[in-house]
Amino acid sequence: MSDYDFIDDARLERLVREVRKPDVAHVREILAKARSITTLTLEELATLLGVEDNATWEEMAATAQAIKRTVYDNRIVTFAPLYVSNYCINNCAYCGFRVENQAQRRRHLSVEEIRAETEVLAGRIGHKRVIAVYGEHPQSDIRYLVKTLETIYSVRVPVRRGYGNIRRVNVNAAPMSVEELRELKKAGIGTYQVFQETYHHGTYAAVHPRGTRKSDYVWRLLAMHRAMEAGIEDVGIGVLFGLYDWRFEVLGLLQHAQELEKVFGVGPHTISFPRIEPAHNTPYSHAPAWRVDNATLRKIVILIRLAVPYAGMILTAREPAQVRRTLLELGVTQTDASTRIGVGAYCEGDGEQEGDRQQFLLGDTRSLDEVVRELAAMGMITSFCTAGYRCGRTGACIMELLRSGREGQFCKLNAILTFREWLDDFASDATRAVGEQVLARELEEVRVRLPQLYPRLQAQYARVAAGERDVYF
Repeated sequence: MSDYDFIDDARLERLVREVRKPDVAHVREILAKARSITTLTLEELATLLGVEDNATWEEMAATAQAIKRTVYDNRIVTFAPLYVSNYCINNCAYCGFRVENQAQRRRHLSVEEIRAETEVLAGRIGHKRVIAVYGEHPQSDIRYLVKTLETIYSVRVPVRRGYGNIRRVNVNAAPMSVEELRELKKAGIGTYQVFQETYHHGTYAAVHPRGTRKSDYVWRLLAMHRAMEAGIEDVGIGVLFGLYDWRFEVLGLLQHAQELEKVFGVGPHTISFPRIEPAHNTPYSHAPAWRVDNATLRKIVILIRLAVPYAGMILTAREPAQVRRTLLELGVTQTDASTRIGVGAYCEGDGEQEGDRQQFLLGDTRSLDEVVRELAAMGMITSFCTAGYRCGRTGACIMELLRSGREGQFCKLNAILTFREWLDDFASDATRAVGEQVLARELEEVRVRLPQLYPRLQAQYARVAAGERDVYF
């Protein structure tokens, strides 16, 4: 499999080059297919790329919103990134961690420091999910990654009424061998996340210098294949927008998803779409060749939701609060909050960003409490649920449930239970007030729509309200 490269630059370039304004009737046929939670073809996505008039784009946006509601309801999952090490052997032109950046303050957290960071995240802030982030370096080998997961999962902190703990640890790390990934699987990894950065071969070579591990395009491209082979069923793909033509990159994401579906019957659990942000002492990041503006980012979110309708979509604190606010309802399912990306910054940071120990600069540093309150005011419920992964609703099982819309029923119930728990343990008075209104609406919706499950939900809800924790369907 070492030379198996399924990204066809010539085909994708041709599709971009031949984009034409499509017939509206044909666009609506494609939207109907997306509404059936069926992955689009490259040609269908290319057709949508050709839409020019605002009215049709708004119809596409409405369809994206409807798909998100069908598959994920009104839930938003929150998480925090936990940067564990910023040592890196690579020299990516756009990254503050690149090996030639002598202005970067390097740090590699000890087990005790990881525990302390986790205590803040789980005990003071109230997160239930983290994504551990590592630079590619011999210090961050598989033994260190496994020890990281074991340490994070071991933390249990007394809070207002119950206890705080991290129940799902996702990993953003370098591509690994199947044997190493099997070790991560045993350690309880959640989602394994590797971004191709750019699917365009020429651009990939230009920004990832020869002689570095990351310069091997195919090794990185097949990271998700090896993860699936190792038994890790939830994988996350992504593109760093700004490196090349965004239209090509969206088609590349779809071709990657299609290939995973074809080989394993399971597509990506999540798709991320970060834009290049300024990084300390990194000139390339301040003037990316293919900068994506806010209007284009909106189109990207709509197109990804339509093209891969079952996938979770992650919008991070790279983006300013206003941008996140406008994009959430278009298809986003996960976002971070109280985010700090300096290594050790949760314990030591005072809220100010420090460019010389960050991979890039954030656009939104609001607290989890503020973000939860805003989501509630927008009519969304923050879900802290991790039950599906512990109940076996992963891989092919979750794909079938997502495509049918049935996963939303489980998640609706567990969102209510975990939101009750979080409000009692962490919410400010202002957030609790608006959160209680959301819970009342959600409970009534279950009573009407799922009357057969409502009595059981009532019983479990009472247990959580009485102080029991980690109760789920």
